[in-house]
Amino acid sequence: MNVVMIIMDSLRWDYVGAYGNDWIKTPNMDRLASEGTMFEYCYSEGLPTVPTRTTFFTGRYTFPFRGWQRIEPKDVLLAETLWNKGVDTAMITDVYHLHKPSMAFERGFDYTEHVRGHEGDPWIVDPDVDVSERLEQVHKSHGNDRSVKAQIEQYLKNVSWWEGEEDTFVARVMRSGAEWLDRRKSDERPFLLWLDCFDPHEPWDPPEPYRSLYTDPEYKGKDIIQPIPGPVEGYLTEDELENIKNLYAGKITLCDKWLGYILDKLEEKGILDDTMVIFTTDHGEPFGEHGYLKKAQPGLYDTLARIPLIVRHPKGLGAGKKVKALVETTEIFPTVLDAFGVKKPPKAHGESLIPLMAGEKDKIRDYAYMGYYKQSWRISDHKWSFHLYLAKGKESELYDLEADPKQTKNVIAEHPEKARELELELRRFVSEIR
Repeated sequence: MNVVMIIMDSLRWDYVGAYGNDWIKTPNMDRLASEGTMFEYCYSEGLPTVPTRTTFFTGRYTFPFRGWQRIEPKDVLLAETLWNKGVDTAMITDVYHLHKPSMAFERGFDYTEHVRGHEGDPWIVDPDVDVSERLEQVHKSHGNDRSVKAQIEQYLKNVSWWEGEEDTFVARVMRSGAEWLDRRKSDERPFLLWLDCFDPHEPWDPPEPYRSLYTDPEYKGKDIIQPIPGPVEGYLTEDELENIKNLYAGKITLCDKWLGYILDKLEEKGILDDTMVIFTTDHGEPFGEHGYLKKAQPGLYDTLARIPLIVRHPKGLGAGKKVKALVETTEIFPTVLDAFGVKKPPKAHGESLIPLMAGEKDKIRDYAYMGYYKQSWRISDHKWSFHLYLAKGKESELYDLEADPKQTKNVIAEHPEKARELELELRRFVSEIR
C-alpha cells in the first residue's frame, strides 16, 4: 500500500460540499468523501500552521508545551520512522515556514521540494519589480499594518510573473507531485507522498474564472486579498467582508480542481486502488463570527479548530461512511504507520483511524483536547465545549453544542458544575501527558 497525504491550509470544514456547504463547488473533495471515510468531528490539536505540522510529523500533543518552533533533535518523525521499512518518502510543499533555516521539517524524507513564493516568502526581491499600483488596489490600511502591508508587497512581487492557473501555488505543488510519481523508477516499493499546500491560505486572489465565481458583480470596493487580523468592527464594511469570503471560496474551488488533478494522476498510473489518500487541513478560518477576523484571538471555536478529514482506503474500507467519533490531528501519524504495517513509537499520542473506518471501534477517545500555546485550551465532547483562557482577564466559556452549534451563547453561569468538571478533566489530561 502507498499513502498520499494532502493538506490544504486554512480550509474551513463548513466550506466543503460533503460537510454540508451548498454554495461552494468542491466536486473532487465530495468525490473523495463518497469513496472514503468522512470524519465529521475532527479537531486540530495545536494551532496554528507550524504546531499542527509538528503534530502531523510526531503524533504528539503540542498545545501545552510548544508553539511555533523548530522540530527538536529528540523528536521521532514520521519519515524517519519509515526509513528502514522499505518505503520511499517525498515531501513537496509551498509552506515556506517549514523551510526556514533550522526548522528541520524535511528531516527523514528521501526527497523534498520547496515551491517558492507564497505569502511573505522572500523569493523575488528585485527592487525594479514595482507592485505599488496593485498593492493599493488590494490592501486596506488599518492601525499599525506595516508588517501585513510588507507581506502583501512581497507576495505581489512573487506572483508578478504568473500567466495563468497553472502558475498558482496549489497547481505547482500538485504538478510537482505528479512529476515525482512519473519519475519513480520502481513501482515495487511502497511510497509516502506528502503534498502540503499553503492554499487556500491568504492572500485570497484566485485567478479567473475562480475570482468571479462567487463575488458580486455589483461590488465596487477593493478586492482585499489579505485583511489585517483583528476585530472586524471599525475596519471592514459588510460588503467588504462578504467579498473577502467570496474570494476565499473561489480559492477553495481552485484547490478542489487541483486535488482532482492529483487523484486523476494516481488513477492514470493505475495506483489509486493501491493507495490510501488522506485529505485534511491544519485549521479553519474565522470571518468575524465571534467579532474577529482570521487567527487574531485565541478563541478555539469551530470556525477555527474543527477541520475536514477524509480518508480513502484502497480496499474500499469505510467507503461512503460518515464517522461521528471525536478524532484529532494526532491521529494522522499512527494512521500512516498503520497503513504500512508499522507500529507507532511508544511516545506517540494518537490512535490509528483504520479501526474506526473498519467498524472495529466506534470511538477512540471521550474528549477532544486542543489549544493555542500559552493562550487558550479547549475540551469538547459532542454535547459540551469548555474554553479555558490562560491570560489574565479573559473568563472561561462553556457552550452547549447541541443547542448552540455555532457557539454564540456562553452558558457557564447556568452550568457552573459542568464547567468545573470539564476544567478538571482538561487540567488532568494536560498534567498526565508524557
